Amino acid sequence: MKKILLFLFLGAVGFTAYSCDNDDDVVVQGQDNDTFPVMADATGTFNAGNSYALIKDINIQQTDVVLVYRKDGNAWQQIPKTMYLDPATNPAARKFDYNFVFDSKEVEVRIDDPNFNLASLSTAEVNAYLANQTFRIVLVPADPANKTGKTGAGVDYSDYNAVVKYYNLDETKVQTFKVN
Repeated sequence: MKKILLFLFLGAVGFTAYSCDNDDDVVVQGQDNDTFPVMADATGTFNAGNSYALIKDINIQQTDVVLVYRKDGNAWQQIPKTMYLDPATNPAARKFDYNFVFDSKEVEVRIDDPNFNLASLSTAEVNAYLANQTFRIVLVPADPANKTGKTGAGVDYSDYNAVVKYYNLDETKVQTFKVN
């Protein structure tokens, strides 16, 4: 009888020890604590002297995303973007691309023109497409809290306003930089 009571006692102690709860069931997964959305405006003029490239220093993790938008009037258009110049001035195909490349230390916004001589632009075209161009650089986590894996696309990066809303960005705190 003593042996049975001993086993029952050990079983009861083991059961209560196993079923204890310390209320630490909350598990946070996929939270990106090293990146938060950041915006900066870079304004500069493209010319042969800077190889038609504007460079802005940044500091991001390899897993983060860089988005670049060009100011066009009162709107922002995502780049890469092909610009088709007025065919009325010249019937030949006249186009070039705003493009960008980045690494963890810098973003280079450039004009790609493999078949177009940018030196042939008129003064009005230089003022419209090369001089004092403003680009908004937006740094965001690549997959905030693993949202894309669970809910689909998350945000349309081509829509600047959707990005601002999705990441709750404060446009009043955008830093402005003169580059090149």
